[in-house]
Amino acid sequence: MKKIYFLFLSLGFFSVGQGQLKAKERCGVFVVDILDGKVNGIKPGYTLEEIKTTLPCFTSVVEDGANSKCGAEVAYKDKDIYFYTQRNYIEIVEKFQGKLTVPLLGAKRGSLFKWLGNPKIADAEWDAFEMAYGTLVLHYNTGGKVKLIQFSSKSMDVLSLCE
Repeated sequence: MKKIYFLFLSLGFFSVGQGQLKAKERCGVFVVDILDGKVNGIKPGYTLEEIKTTLPCFTSVVEDGANSKCGAEVAYKDKDIYFYTQRNYIEIVEKFQGKLTVPLLGAKRGSLFKWLGNPKIADAEWDAFEMAYGTLVLHYNTGGKVKLIQFSSKSMDVLSLCE
């Protein structure tokens, strides 16, 4: 009788313990293809659900229609990459954890011509490049090195970035 009681008690603890533990989703390495405008095959025009399904290890989500200054967003804060689905662009920040097909982060402003050509629009703090997929915007720190990458499926004349 004691063995049967112990068996049921053990099964009860096991089932309670399993319900409390949940493995974190894994995405593997994030690969940003600057020239093709994709992150692990995801383009800036993908929906919130498509991004969440393809890369399930997100750290936060702001749903469509939420009261947010930037609109819908899927964030990977631990990797320093953000997808803005209502504005159709992807943002890669200075401490990005992943691989860039073109090593732009930390690159000097004058060294980018061999990959990107001349910018279509140049400002003191950023350059905008016309790409086959849309627009690439590079922001520079005070030392003239790339600190932020934004790319969109939209053209420069309709692009709306979040500040």
